[in-house]
Amino acid sequence: MSNPISGSNFNDFRSRPRKAVRLSQEELVRTRYLDGDADRFPLVMEPNAESINLTSWAGANRASVEEQLLRHGVILFRGFGVSSAEHFYEVSKALYPELLDYRERAAPRNEVSSKIYTSTEFPADQYIPLHHEMSYSHNWPTKILFYCDQPARKGGCTPVADDRKVIDRLDPEIKRRFLEKKVMYIRNYGEGVDLSWREAFQTDDRAAVEEYCQKAGATVEWRDKDRLRTRSVRQVMVQHPRTGETIWFNHAHMFHVSNLQPAVRESLLSEFAPDELPRNAFYGDGTPIDDAVLEHIRQVYQDTAVSFPWEKGDVLLVDNILASHGREPFEGPRTVLVAMADLHTHPGL
Repeated sequence: MSNPISGSNFNDFRSRPRKAVRLSQEELVRTRYLDGDADRFPLVMEPNAESINLTSWAGANRASVEEQLLRHGVILFRGFGVSSAEHFYEVSKALYPELLDYRERAAPRNEVSSKIYTSTEFPADQYIPLHHEMSYSHNWPTKILFYCDQPARKGGCTPVADDRKVIDRLDPEIKRRFLEKKVMYIRNYGEGVDLSWREAFQTDDRAAVEEYCQKAGATVEWRDKDRLRTRSVRQVMVQHPRTGETIWFNHAHMFHVSNLQPAVRESLLSEFAPDELPRNAFYGDGTPIDDAVLEHIRQVYQDTAVSFPWEKGDVLLVDNILASHGREPFEGPRTVLVAMADLHTHPGL
């Protein structure tokens, strides 16, 4: 039997132009689950070939990414070589061309470049319970993007939770009581132990603060020594604007005094009344919420949380309604940056 590529046949084979191997957009990226197939949460996307440009790929596949995000709630982009805040900005803009400013702040952050912020700058030894970004407000970003520029030497994970599971595990009586009464947030700016109203609202103009709060359905009370008190009654649950699912969505367990470390709580309560604290949460009628109620909520979040070590270059995309996030304590330098997009205003306002 003759060799099919010997002699002149082989010369013909060598003389033919080589065909470039091209992968489809779908084939450029592979998917898996962080924990195998156990919970199918979160979804992980990784490059299927070297030198895949995440900015270009994300821009060309926005609809597909959105579909996967609605299905899974969280997507971890890993191994794409995102290398800087500027690169992260490009990826974020490719997915969501209109990034958001961070107003009505509840935590200190720095803007490192246009609409790219440091993650919450609380002390490294503190655990930040899982929560939805700005669920204390009348409007909030529906998309949160995190970028790991420098993972901590130890700890510092950003746990995420599937809120489809959270709402099913909450005590029905607690849900009923909150739905009946809603939740009231009282914030006192300028007490010297929390954000000033200038930092929270990103302005020096009192009239601008009043206009914002009026549109947001919050009452404003200017006090002596350049202090401001706001009160707002907010939602307890919301419907996802795309899927129609009802999700537990509020900041009661975050703002309530029981979330403070015991020594800090004792110190503040020795100086301030409950409604004079820098921030606190009550039922919508102003009555107190039992500590045990908030502890139950925090425990449900913790029980459903999925945690993983950051790797440099990771980008984490979170649907801010379908999933919540937190932060674990850490040691050593840690740099995680944040971008926000797709503003949603509560239809009740």
